[in-house]
Amino acid sequence: MRLTRQTNYAIRILMYCATNDGQLSRIPEIAAAYTVSELFLFKILQPLVENGLVETVRGRNGGVRLGKPAEEITLFEVVRVTEDNFSMAECFDSDTADCPLIDSCGLNSALREALGAFFAVLEKHTIADLVAARPNMREALGIDNIAPRKVGVRKVAVEHRAPAA
Repeated sequence: MRLTRQTNYAIRILMYCATNDGQLSRIPEIAAAYTVSELFLFKILQPLVENGLVETVRGRNGGVRLGKPAEEITLFEVVRVTEDNFSMAECFDSDTADCPLIDSCGLNSALREALGAFFAVLEKHTIADLVAARPNMREALGIDNIAPRKVGVRKVAVEHRAPAA
């Protein structure tokens, strides 16, 4: 089984955000770090946002950050969100399969077992695991050369009234 380029870069976006220690990350910076187009990353960002893996902050100092802790984002979850199809052979889709052995061949069940093992391994690994495995990731991604961005906090005046007597 081969994962799509979309899944590969979705994992990279999440790794970048996890490495950036909760700071907001900008798509142009992520694109530069991985030498890929910003438009491509924006396209990948949509399913990540829709599934709560990433959240966006709008505005001049906006950007993206993880939608939940890196320790809670499994590789299986990312693959499930970004891959369209897990059919390893034509017989996975029994509605369109033309094979005369569809009901008597063991290939389908063997491939399903292999796919289940693949998913089980992905479920054991998190984005945090990937980042922890490479302690020099901040340097490799050029994050230390970028000024950190924080979300501006809007101050709201609150009127205090004395209790009525």
